[in-house]
Amino acid sequence: CVAVSIAFAVNKELEFGVVYSCLEDKMYKARRGKGAFCNDEKIQVSDVKDIHKSIIISEHGTDRSPEKVTKIFSTMQKILCIPVHGLRGSGTAATNMCLVATGAVEAFFEIGIHCWDIAAGAVIIQEAGGILLDVDGGPFDLMSRRMIVANDKI
Repeated sequence: CVAVSIAFAVNKELEFGVVYSCLEDKMYKARRGKGAFCNDEKIQVSDVKDIHKSIIISEHGTDRSPEKVTKIFSTMQKILCIPVHGLRGSGTAATNMCLVATGAVEAFFEIGIHCWDIAAGAVIIQEAGGILLDVDGGPFDLMSRRMIVANDKI
């Protein structure tokens, strides 16, 4: 999957984000306080409340350091022990975040991700009613290189 991802921030606050999914020919966009859209149709996260019925997607990136691999598998083990309906890999971080924003899946997590890969998606997720967190459940930090995004129900 290939995507173009552009975000704009003022004083470290993300104001808007645009993700173009090239293979799908879909344009996702959001502006803080104005909602999130896919091809000009309003989108929102799913309303699935039961984690056992949730689909979670993840990518593993290119960093194969022992520390990162250990953290990824530890996080995956926690998710698989719940158990969730499905755990899948899908594509770019930007498009994965948009899948959560449209309600196609309930959550996405990645460790080792760069801010330029997720800044636009962060605005889209928030405006679609989703949440962003650190993978350990703490506050989301754009520069931490680790995150989970989800609907606000699970």
